[in-house]
Amino acid sequence: MRTLLFAAAFGAALTGGAAAQDIKIGLIHGRTGPLEAYAKQTETGLRMGLEYATKGTMTIDGKKIVLVVKDDQTKPDVAKTMLQEAYEDDKVALAIGTTSSAAALAMLPVAEEQKKILIVEPAVADQITGEKWNRYIFRTGRNSSQDAISNALAIGKEGVSIATLAQDYAFGRDGVAAFKEALAKTGAKLVAEEYAPVATTDFTAPAQRLFDALKDKPGRKIIWIIWAGAGDPLTKMQDMDPKRLGIEISTGGNILPALAAYKRLPGMEGATYYYYDIPKNPANAWLVAEHQKRFNAPPDFFTAGGFASAMAVATALEKAKSTDTEKLIATMEGMEFETPKGKMIFRKEDHQALQSMYAFKIKVDPNVAWAIPELTREIKIEDMQVPIRNKR
Repeated sequence: MRTLLFAAAFGAALTGGAAAQDIKIGLIHGRTGPLEAYAKQTETGLRMGLEYATKGTMTIDGKKIVLVVKDDQTKPDVAKTMLQEAYEDDKVALAIGTTSSAAALAMLPVAEEQKKILIVEPAVADQITGEKWNRYIFRTGRNSSQDAISNALAIGKEGVSIATLAQDYAFGRDGVAAFKEALAKTGAKLVAEEYAPVATTDFTAPAQRLFDALKDKPGRKIIWIIWAGAGDPLTKMQDMDPKRLGIEISTGGNILPALAAYKRLPGMEGATYYYYDIPKNPANAWLVAEHQKRFNAPPDFFTAGGFASAMAVATALEKAKSTDTEKLIATMEGMEFETPKGKMIFRKEDHQALQSMYAFKIKVDPNVAWAIPELTREIKIEDMQVPIRNKR
């Protein structure tokens, strides 16, 4: 598969072989496939983050940053091959990726075999920094537990009955498992779980089973949906009019095009990883202003994630003064770095980035194309007690 080499200067192509003093960084992402929109945002955020971190020089300690960009097509076998190529053939110092949790899980052993760092962004499954983790893996993206705990804190209360709908693979199952664990501490009850194939477009049967499980429960009744990519279960389930049974819909944040579907759910509560208007800090102010200027649109959900991975890379390289893997690991364990979400910290035990999340209530503005997740509470690092799930 053809490999594209890019100079990290925004949008500029590399025209010759990388010089020996260049710092080569791999980006493996699902540029084609069902999560294409997420991958494109990640790359944009990564490039802008490197620009911000280096004050526009695209160099660290006088060495030019070169991105080696590969498309894994959201396929685990391709992701594994692309990462191996990046380490062996392209001689990248470290890599970032990928979009799909299944593809990211396939990449983890490659990093361990090659003894090279892989920064996981934006794949979410808990297994990545849990049972499948190894010491070469760091993650700037949030994990399923962070999603689940923040959403459980947003909607879970005594007397609330909740059912879940999720995709039937690592992302969905890890997400529900973490949500169930977090929900138990809130006093709410989880009464049913449904899993559907990733490519599902007809949600009639699982929705009806969830309705049946909830309809006779006393008090507040909520279906919490965890879904990525196409299918739009939120709209399809809303079309079945759960309100007639006193049932509400809830879900976490999403990219702006997906937030358009939330306009049918004013007042819906949940928690999100990022919405451009929520965090107040210099990195986010720069990202919002520059993204609007360049693309005539605000930065999106995964743009912030790509930016965060750039900040982690730049901070680590500047502090370690080296691309040596062992020196980078020693530097990155416990490292704090600034992002559009504010401070993140790589936890020493599993290299998961601890970070704030944001509880919201949906507000509808007819002049805005998407629903606005209006902040109700910042759920800070110390509020979440994210479990350490690796066994090493």
